[in-house]
Amino acid sequence: MVQLKTKVEPIKTIDIEVAISKYFGVRQNIIVPNISWGFHWMHECDMFIVTKAGIATEVEIKISKSDLLADFKKGHDHKDREGRITYFYYAMPETLYEKVKDLIPTEAGILTCYRPDWDSDGTRVYMHEKRKPEKRKNTRKLTPEEQLKIAWLGTMRIWSLKEKIIKLQKNGTTKKVRKPSQRKNKTASQF
Repeated sequence: MVQLKTKVEPIKTIDIEVAISKYFGVRQNIIVPNISWGFHWMHECDMFIVTKAGIATEVEIKISKSDLLADFKKGHDHKDREGRITYFYYAMPETLYEKVKDLIPTEAGILTCYRPDWDSDGTRVYMHEKRKPEKRKNTRKLTPEEQLKIAWLGTMRIWSLKEKIIKLQKNGTTKKVRKPSQRKNKTASQF
């Protein structure tokens, strides 16, 4: 019997975001994607995780080598002026890891994502920690007010995404199924 191999979808940023949320435990920690404003003196963070103890971790997502190289040109080294980021990771597809592993600073942790061969619908993405990050010196826990601010920024994301879904639905991006009477194709009885 010949088995047909299904085409594996490339891993996208959104796949990595979901894998990160599962890896760090979205039910145990505050996990917010794309913080680019609203948190005083902070650079843009792809994923920001806050534990119950108030320890912050940043995860920078990279999809290509050029994306990683562009990140190095930003000049902030993913450190904030107030010492709130205790741990820092780069996350990427497993296929990118060998190409860039020697470029990543040694203090950064590395997370890789992959789609398992056994996944029949190709929707699952799993994460593996290739390297643990070093704990940064001179960092501190987030205050309760800062933790609340991160949670607030996360809830704002939910409503922005819901608005996008509504716009996509109104623009007809989601597939609509026509009733048989509205279809242009002729049925056997119309011949």
